[in-house]
Amino acid sequence: MALTHCKIAFELREVLLAKKPNALWLASAKGSVPVLVLQDGEVLDESLDIMRWAINRTYSQPLDPHNWGVGNIDSDVLMLLEKNDGNFKYALDGYKYGRSSSVKTQQMFRSDAEIFIAELDARLCQQNFLGGDNMSLVDVAIFPFIRQFAAVEPLWFEQRPYLALRQWLSGFLASELFLSVMDKYPIWTECDHSQ
Repeated sequence: MALTHCKIAFELREVLLAKKPNALWLASAKGSVPVLVLQDGEVLDESLDIMRWAINRTYSQPLDPHNWGVGNIDSDVLMLLEKNDGNFKYALDGYKYGRSSSVKTQQMFRSDAEIFIAELDARLCQQNFLGGDNMSLVDVAIFPFIRQFAAVEPLWFEQRPYLALRQWLSGFLASELFLSVMDKYPIWTECDHSQ
């Protein structure tokens, strides 16, 4: 979303994570997505790094409304990213993939994830976005994971008391930016000539 928001031209390669191409491993030893290989050969293999790079390259002025507040995000809002990338992602994976173990069931993972969901909803009851009245990098970074959470059991999610969070999520899902990046692409293989 950030690259499109910043109108940065890029070549997209859709990969099958169950069968990662060698080119992905060569670009990043992590072997995870997303990976952005810049023209000078520098590799960015963290979503937030890619988003920050795109914003700083395109909208370097802090007061530019397209800047997503990259340089002006309060520490308590940045803590949401740490929670998202830590306990929430772990619980989301257990919930989403039905990873029941001898210790936790899928519903227990869902309950663990719901702690973060409730925190976000409480914030959004007070303001339009996670960091205040304007959309920020934090909203854009967390949104895809809330979308995944809501999609596991949509009817259950609709019945939960998270009205503000559902409205925030619906706003993103209906946004021109989100819809413009949701095209399906064929899986890229190393046999493709567009390397």
